Amino acid sequence: MDQDDHSETIAARVREAAAAHTPLMLAGGGSKHFLGRRVAGTPLAVGGHCGVLHYVPEELVLSARAGTPLAEIETALAERGQMLAFEPPYFGATATLGGTIAANLSGPRRAYAGAARDFVLGCRLVNGKGEILHFGGEVMKNVAGYDLSRLMAGAFGTLGVLLEVSLKVLPRPEAETTLVCEQDETSAIELMNRWAGRPLPLSATAWSEGRLYVRLSGPAPVIATAAAGLGGERLPQAEKFWSDLREHTSAFFTDPRPLWRLGLPVTAPPLALDGPEIVTWGGAQRWVKTGIPADQVRAHAAAVGGHATLFRPARDAPPAEDPFTPLTPALHHLHQRLKAAFDPAGILNPGRLYAGL
Repeated sequence: MDQDDHSETIAARVREAAAAHTPLMLAGGGSKHFLGRRVAGTPLAVGGHCGVLHYVPEELVLSARAGTPLAEIETALAERGQMLAFEPPYFGATATLGGTIAANLSGPRRAYAGAARDFVLGCRLVNGKGEILHFGGEVMKNVAGYDLSRLMAGAFGTLGVLLEVSLKVLPRPEAETTLVCEQDETSAIELMNRWAGRPLPLSATAWSEGRLYVRLSGPAPVIATAAAGLGGERLPQAEKFWSDLREHTSAFFTDPRPLWRLGLPVTAPPLALDGPEIVTWGGAQRWVKTGIPADQVRAHAAAVGGHATLFRPARDAPPAEDPFTPLTPALHHLHQRLKAAFDPAGILNPGRLYAGL
């Protein structure tokens, strides 16, 4: 099927569902199915809508259909010495561009390069009325006014079915090296904050099991100078270390207890949540494996100005009813208004983020 026809087919399916008030469960590559709340609805397959549409390495811009495999995109970029700077996790070989942007997923480089939504220049989508809409552009200067394309990043398909996404890409660094040293958690957080205030070529930091890891990226002479000033030992097989952290394949993530992702101020102290922990993003993201009640985890996070997401429930446990931090009444009202504007019949991934949305 011609891909333009595929777009129209998806739009027609949405129009039919809206008329019948039939909930739709968007189905791409399936690699992010565990995120958020479960959706009860008729599957709408969008993974077949794929292909790179427009790639101009000289302009650092790439546009592709949402069903395009993430691996295909990163391979094309690597051939021209470029990359997706937000270092997205795959969580499975079937990962697609649309699923990655819909979940706004970013990897270890996020704190120093930006989040997935920061690189979205524009998108084409089907709203809940079955209308095909276009927001943003394909170059930075075309992005003005309300940036509705970036609103789709993190919406989990509740506001529209992504058809195409335009992204800013960046050159791959000339060289990278990872240093590791022994540090307790408090000292590691202090160091990460101190380094963030210096002109260092940081591209990732992490603390786990008494060891602090820092990745430096850029021109080789700059890295050599920075590494000499920071000290520590060079980490062998560093690429595997960061890949295992990004893809949740290291030993830490095999612990059967629930996995929590905490978003905290970078200077927040250790929270002592009765479980192993990994600190990333310069202290702003904390992964915690703990079995204590959800309200206690969220209370600890809120006490220091943060929030907590139940990223994965305990092994063999049913899906979480409320994986995301509950919204305040004001924020819930804003979400309701956005949902009503984009999806008045409430058929697109209903309840994926919050009940009733």
